[in-house]
Amino acid sequence: MNITFRQLRLFMALAETGSVSAAARMVHITQPTASMGLKEITDTVGVPLYEVVARKVHLTQMGLELVKTARAISGEWETFEQQVHGIKGLTRGKLKVAVVSTAKYFIPRILGTFCDKYPEIEISLEVLNRDGVVKRLEENLDDLYIMSQPPLNIDINDEVFMPNPLLLIAPKNHALANKRTIDLASLKNEKFIFREKGSGTRMATEAHFKKIKFKAEVRLELGSNEAIKQAVIGGLGLAVLSKYSLADQDELAILKCKEFPIESSWHIVSPKGKRLSPIATIFKKQLLINKSLIG
Repeated sequence: MNITFRQLRLFMALAETGSVSAAARMVHITQPTASMGLKEITDTVGVPLYEVVARKVHLTQMGLELVKTARAISGEWETFEQQVHGIKGLTRGKLKVAVVSTAKYFIPRILGTFCDKYPEIEISLEVLNRDGVVKRLEENLDDLYIMSQPPLNIDINDEVFMPNPLLLIAPKNHALANKRTIDLASLKNEKFIFREKGSGTRMATEAHFKKIKFKAEVRLELGSNEAIKQAVIGGLGLAVLSKYSLADQDELAILKCKEFPIESSWHIVSPKGKRLSPIATIFKKQLLINKSLIG
C-alpha cells in the first residue's frame, strides 16, 4: 500500500470530526480535495473505511484500525522530530494534554510556567468530564491525561501526582457552618447536590459514603463544579467538591466533619506501552516539580 502522511492526517481528522468538510478545514484543504483524498485512501486499502449515515461519518472496523495505526505512526514521527530538534539544541513541537474539569483550576498555571520556559512549544489542552477524558485515553489522542479516578478497564501507566482532598461544603449561613465539629448524625436530614454519574468526584464520594455506611439524600445532580457551588450558595443542599475548586468562595463554608475530607489523589495517566515524546517527558517532570505552585 502507498498512503502518504498527508492522507493519514486527513483520515485522522475525519475520525476526530466525523465530517468531511470539518476534516478538510482541520488540514487546510478544500472539501472536494478532501473527498478525493479519502476516496484514494479507501481505494488503496481496498475495503470500506467509513460510511455516512444522516450526514455523520461512521468508521468501519477497518477504518478504526487504520486511524489507530495512523495515530501510532504520527506519534512516532512527532517523537522523532522532537529528538532531532533536541540534537540541534531546540525545543519545538506539540504537547497534547487532556484533563478532567476540576483540573482546570490548577493545570493552566503549570502550563503557563512551562510555556514561559519553552515558548516555541504548541499546547493543546482539552478540558472535559471524566468520561470524555477516558474516551480520549482509549483512542490515544493525547500525550498525558490528568484525572482523579483512572479507569480500571484500560491498561495504563499511572503515577500519583498530588493529593486531591474532597471537602464537605455548605452555604456560609448554614446552621452547621459555625460548629466546631459535626458527626454523621448531623447530616441525616440534609439534602445533597452531586456531580453527574461517572465523574471522579461522584465516584469517590459514593465509595466513601458506602464505606462509612451513610446514605445521602440527593436533591440534584449537576454537571459542573460552578453550577454545584451556585446551587449550594442558593441553599439547595450540601455538596462534596475538590479543594481546588473552592478558591475565593466567600459565600461557602467548609464543614468540619470528622469523616472529611475524603482522601483522593490526582493521577498522571498515559496508555500502557506508550512512549512519551521528549516534550511530554519534560512536562511530566515539570508537573511533579511545580505542584508546589498549586498549594
